[in-house]
Amino acid sequence: MHAFYLEPNNWQDLILTGSEFHHLSKVLRLKEDEQITLLDGKGKEAICLIQTITKKEAKLTLCSEKIYPEDTAKITLALGWGKAARRGFMLEKSVELEAHALWFWQAERSQFPVPQDIKASWQEQLIAGAKQCRNPYLPELCSVTQGVQELIEKSKNFDHKQLLVESDYAHDAFLSEKELGLSGNTICVIGPEGGFSPQEVELFKNAGFKTYTIGDRILRWETAAVMVLGLHWWNKQQKKH
Repeated sequence: MHAFYLEPNNWQDLILTGSEFHHLSKVLRLKEDEQITLLDGKGKEAICLIQTITKKEAKLTLCSEKIYPEDTAKITLALGWGKAARRGFMLEKSVELEAHALWFWQAERSQFPVPQDIKASWQEQLIAGAKQCRNPYLPELCSVTQGVQELIEKSKNFDHKQLLVESDYAHDAFLSEKELGLSGNTICVIGPEGGFSPQEVELFKNAGFKTYTIGDRILRWETAAVMVLGLHWWNKQQKKH
C-alpha cells in the first residue's frame, strides 16, 4: 500500500494537496476508492480511503488509525556542518535508523556557515525516507549556528553525552553497541570533514562529554554517522527480539 505524509495540523480535514497530491494523482495515478497509508511524522499511522479526487486535491476518509509509542531510547546526532553532497543520504538514513533528531552545528573547521533556518528540502528528504521505510516518526531538525558553546548548552540535560573523536586523540573508550540504544536521551557529536580542533575537544570534555573512537581509519562524517545510528538501532532491535 502506498504511503503519504500529511502534517499533523491538517489531519482534521484529511485532504492531500501540493506535492503529495501530485504524487498520488499524477505519478501513481491512484483512483477513488483505493486505500493508502497516511503518516504524520509524530507517531500516527492511518489507513485511508480516497474519497474524491479533483484537479487540486484528494479528499480522504479515515478507515483505521494507529498511534505508535514514542521511543524510550532516543539518539540525537550532532553533525559538524560540511559539504552538501552527501547530506541528502544522511537525512534519509537518519529516518531509516530511527534517529530522534539531527542537529547541524557550526564547527571551527566547517567550510561554510550553517543556515539559520531549516530548509524545506531537508524536511522533504526526511518525508521521502519515512514513506519508504514506514517510520512513523520524523527526526527533528535543528541548526546550531553559534558553535560549541551553543551545542553544549542545548545538550546540558541529556542523559548520555558522547563525542566521537579521531583515533589520534586521547579517548575514553571504543564505541560499541553497549554505549548506544540506551534508555533516555543520548547525544553523539561528530565533527566536520576537517575534524575537531583541540580547543573544541577540550570544551566538550570539560562539559561532561565522554570521548569515543570507532577505529583506526579516518572516516567520512556520514560514514561515522551511519555507524553510530546503526549500532544504536541494532542494540534496540536486540532488546526487542
